Amino acid sequence: MPTTKKQPDFFRNAIQLGLMAAEANAVIAMRLWGMAGIWSVTKSENDRMVSEKVQAAAQSLVAANRSVMAGKSPDQVVAAAIKPVRRKTRANSERLAKRGPKFSQS
Repeated sequence: MPTTKKQPDFFRNAIQLGLMAAEANAVIAMRLWGMAGIWSVTKSENDRMVSEKVQAAAQSLVAANRSVMAGKSPDQVVAAAIKPVRRKTRANSERLAKRGPKFSQS
């Protein structure tokens, strides 16, 4: 019986990157609206916006390095690198969307 190699899953990585980009754009918009007083955000949102980048980048780098050291294929390395960043963009998008726009109390 012939063995079949698993084909790289570039499509799944492209989908994950697309979703991450869309979520990141939504997060940027909601944070900018928050700075303008249009979106309801916490006072710590600006600090969080900066500090989370370092943490997500470090987690991504560690995940990619572990995949490389384990001998994973390039598409698996990319998938591992995307996962921590996508987790953060998804969480931020959901968290900020729940807060909603800020309506004046007139």
